[in-house]
Amino acid sequence: MAKFKCSHCKLSFDENSMIDGTQGQKFCCVGCQSVYEILHSNGLDEFYARLGKNSLNPANNLKKTTDEAIKNLYKNYVKNENGICKISLVIEGIHCSACIWLNEKVLFSTKGILEASINATNNKATIVWNDDEVKLAEILNKISQIGYNAYAYDASRQEAVLDAKRREFYIKLLVGVFCVMNIMWIAIAQYSGYFLGMDKSVRDILNFAEFILATPVLFYTGGAFFRGYVVAFKTKMPNMDMLIATGASLAYIYSVWAMFSRQGEVYFDSVAMIITFVFVGKFLEILSKKRANDTVDSLSSMVISEVLVKVGDECVYKDINEIKVGDTLVLKAGDKVLIDGVIASGEASFDYSRISGESVPVFAGKKDELKSGAICLDGYVEYVASAEFKNSLLNKIITMLENANLKKPHIEQFANQISAKFSLTIIFIAILTFIFWYFFGGFGFISPFLQDVNSFERALIISISVVVIACPCALALATPVSTLVGLGVGLKNRIIFKETRIIETLAKCDTVVFDKTGTLTKGILKVDDFSASFDLNVIFAIANTSKHPVSVAVAKFLSDKITQKSTITNVKEIAAKGVSAVYDDKILLAGSARFMSENGILVSENATTTSYFIAFDKKLVATFSLSDEIRESANECISVIKALNLGVYMLSGDNKNAVKIVADKLGIKDYKAEVLPDFKAQFVKDLQAQGKRILMVGDGINDTLAMSYAEVGVCMGSGADVSLERSDVVLLSDDLVALKQAILISKRTLNAIKQNLAFSLIYNALTIPLAILGLIIPLFAAISMSFSSVIVVLNSLRIKKGFNG
Repeated sequence: MAKFKCSHCKLSFDENSMIDGTQGQKFCCVGCQSVYEILHSNGLDEFYARLGKNSLNPANNLKKTTDEAIKNLYKNYVKNENGICKISLVIEGIHCSACIWLNEKVLFSTKGILEASINATNNKATIVWNDDEVKLAEILNKISQIGYNAYAYDASRQEAVLDAKRREFYIKLLVGVFCVMNIMWIAIAQYSGYFLGMDKSVRDILNFAEFILATPVLFYTGGAFFRGYVVAFKTKMPNMDMLIATGASLAYIYSVWAMFSRQGEVYFDSVAMIITFVFVGKFLEILSKKRANDTVDSLSSMVISEVLVKVGDECVYKDINEIKVGDTLVLKAGDKVLIDGVIASGEASFDYSRISGESVPVFAGKKDELKSGAICLDGYVEYVASAEFKNSLLNKIITMLENANLKKPHIEQFANQISAKFSLTIIFIAILTFIFWYFFGGFGFISPFLQDVNSFERALIISISVVVIACPCALALATPVSTLVGLGVGLKNRIIFKETRIIETLAKCDTVVFDKTGTLTKGILKVDDFSASFDLNVIFAIANTSKHPVSVAVAKFLSDKITQKSTITNVKEIAAKGVSAVYDDKILLAGSARFMSENGILVSENATTTSYFIAFDKKLVATFSLSDEIRESANECISVIKALNLGVYMLSGDNKNAVKIVADKLGIKDYKAEVLPDFKAQFVKDLQAQGKRILMVGDGINDTLAMSYAEVGVCMGSGADVSLERSDVVLLSDDLVALKQAILISKRTLNAIKQNLAFSLIYNALTIPLAILGLIIPLFAAISMSFSSVIVVLNSLRIKKGFNG
């Protein structure tokens, strides 16, 4: 029966189900024909050029709905502001950039749709429309008409889908591991029996036991590989799944024949081992998707809430999206700034470390600007909103994260390139081998192992030997086993690689970009130097009355120097400035240079450090110089990175002098100070434009955007939740030695993968010709193949050398 390829979905179909188009096109179903005609009539034929060799799902199950039908169903997902509506949808059926192009093209051409963007990583579309001109039902039907289905994005629903898939994979993995562990014990007994002697009936029983154990592994655990095989067959693009399914299936089929005919050897152990080992890699992929599911939502949940707004003489809470430019907002100690604005009254200290990287709290008073994302540490301020939330700094970061290009290479890519034609080549060679021996008798060549069998059996056994000895066990195990070892070594050293593909990407990075505060430094102030002509017990007493980070650092520094407890009275804390008290009936002051100046006390503040001053009876009696403490392992980490010939840059939102001090101490020549998150991201993109592969290391919200653009993002374990979610690698120990280990583990793992692949190819190049000549019977082929797998595993275990655990 003739086969045709659908003009729309590009899949093959039988002649019986063919539908002819008006201009000679051929379609597999009415749905595909309808979609094709819609695209053609709207001048969107460019879609098929963009689609290239990719295929689509047949458009035969598309949904059509009405506005009434979806009104209640979608009411909780639509945001409506004066007729301007917004919704997030998941579009099913998107396979590639061509699909995204088509959907955006159709949406933008629909009257009433104001904005439409689709995130390529999760197929999440954000659509804004005028409800007076177009209804949501019409938008959904537009998407359906071109061959896709859309439904409202629900984070809990997406998580439930991933949870279900994770449970399914977990059960399949347990089945595979259980069967492999038991089948290997049986295999050991069989191999021993060949050399020590074994009764034939016992051997048959063991063969049947292996068959019982291998069958669920192949068809249940290995079901994902067969589905991948079907996709590869339909798209005519061989992949690793095709390689694994072909090798395992042929070995299984021959083993079943050998078991029931009681001729030849069985290879059920090889079938179970290759399926289970490679399936572990697929299971890890599901786990990584579960962890990384829509991290932008986690950032949004941090900021979308109510804020305190002053209305007349009263303060009321309003939804953050209701705030307009000119509204007066109120901040108290501990509140987060969610809207950009300018202070109208009051003073306070603000922690900008998670946004700008500023290590020292920033004092802000009347007419000073506030950026969203900062935290009010003390004091009370009223400020006027200078932007709506959608235009504030924090929301811009969210928007840029959603639009960031997160496409990164897969660690299996190298193996897939090699294996793409491997299965077809081996099958072709096996067929030629069968013909060579069955029809031409091997041209007179006599196999020393198969002299007593007929020509058909000889040809069959030799061709099976070709398939078995070339069974891609070593090739298939080369990547997942090395990756598993690398992941395990990382975990034992408190390093989490969120996805297996990150290991390869990290190994190929040639430039490291560091955040300063909380990454190279601890983000904790310490006293570098001090001079005092006053009782340290009294200084400790007043410093200990404040929770301001500078006061806390001074109090901690003096805690082991005090000899007795001093009493001070009338303690008053002036927000963001300092503390006043009475000691010995005279005024005692402690705080910033500004605080001293306001009280008529002249100080000469060292501009390169943060300083803390003590004045008694209008006279300066003590000065403390503080700085952000550099991590103990920072120098060692930078030295190793330089020794690996990696470029080193440092970016920070801190002031120039503070950044220069850290850069000089660590020997970092290239650095930037006083930079915002969008500058960090642009800096990374500029380096990438020069052909560099970037590893971005940070710990705060201010680093997440740059992490998204970098090839690999590494987050310190104490970092903000969104940074941990957005990063590719997490250092649980907050020790930069772990970063050095992560880089070394990745490089060693990638080297092991390349060695394994090289060995596999050399092994096949040497053994396949021997099998073709009949010099290797299936038994020895299986032993040889198992031996090659052992070598791959042992070589992979070398990754552990030199690391803890």
